[in-house]
Amino acid sequence: MPPLYRLAQITDIPQIMSIRLAVKENQLTDPASITAADCQYFLENKGNGWVCQMDQRVVGFSMLDTQAHQIWALFIDPSFEGQGIGRALQGILLDWHFEQSRQPIWLSTSPGTRAEQFYRRSGWREVGIYNEDEIKFELDYATWFKTK
Repeated sequence: MPPLYRLAQITDIPQIMSIRLAVKENQLTDPASITAADCQYFLENKGNGWVCQMDQRVVGFSMLDTQAHQIWALFIDPSFEGQGIGRALQGILLDWHFEQSRQPIWLSTSPGTRAEQFYRRSGWREVGIYNEDEIKFELDYATWFKTK
């Protein structure tokens, strides 16, 4: 079956949490630092999220903090990497964000990771350091629609 991309629902949180804890890069130093309750609060109060589902299984997700104009999460189940799911989720999230706002959007990621290279190839511009050990990237409306 082809992948299904849709808005994230509260019932997706267990699978979202499973993916977040399974990733090989950008792992949480403290797995208890982001909880299912945090994800639920985020989806209900701070932002929007999308999932990629294959055969009733969530295999990737993205979340946008609409208040901070920040990508809060974009992760793929390691067994589904390299299939374009991350690029598709990023596109859905960015298209939706820029339909709502022309505000630049930002994210942070660990240096030296595949994620860093993914964002650079997608047109994100490095703008500094975040939390002392992550690269902060920014993307504006014009750049997104020029590079998409």
